[in-house]
Amino acid sequence: MGTQSEDFRDPLLLERVNTRRREHPPGAHGLGFLLPRSRSRLQQELMTLMMSGDKGISAFPESDNLFKWVGTIHGAAGTVYEDLRYKLSLEFPSGYPYNAPTVKFLTPCYHPNVDTQGNICLDILKDKWSALYDVRTILLSIQSLLGEPNIDSPLNTHAAELWKNPTAFKKYLQETYSKQVSSQEP
Repeated sequence: MGTQSEDFRDPLLLERVNTRRREHPPGAHGLGFLLPRSRSRLQQELMTLMMSGDKGISAFPESDNLFKWVGTIHGAAGTVYEDLRYKLSLEFPSGYPYNAPTVKFLTPCYHPNVDTQGNICLDILKDKWSALYDVRTILLSIQSLLGEPNIDSPLNTHAAELWKNPTAFKKYLQETYSKQVSSQEP
């Protein structure tokens, strides 16, 4: 076997994983053999993220569970989300990185591509997922999505309509964010 980064690009390994997926659908114990590899990959990604120096994004495992992380995204400068901070949950399946993690906003986020439950409409978390993506890519993509929503595919139609009026959107966003954050404080 090669290095960890070579493993997830290996076509033979990918074919074995795909065969295993077909033979053992979700809910079965089909991808248990990937657990050590997933764990190693997540440890590697944690180190990469900590060393990256990217501004405005961070994520760490929740307690001792390497498959459940809490991330933080700061709104990028020059966007209506500037100076706003959001917490996210990241849950990694045993088949990670071949299966996408489940990522949700924990902090309520008023955005065209985020519903009221925190679910995110972002192609790389769904049908465009690739084993080449990592936690850093996910967080940077979500941070970018905040400033550049896809209003043609909204989860929140009210936010998508209001987005067309930047001044009104920013005012509404600031008001709702302030209310939500103050209601969450102890």
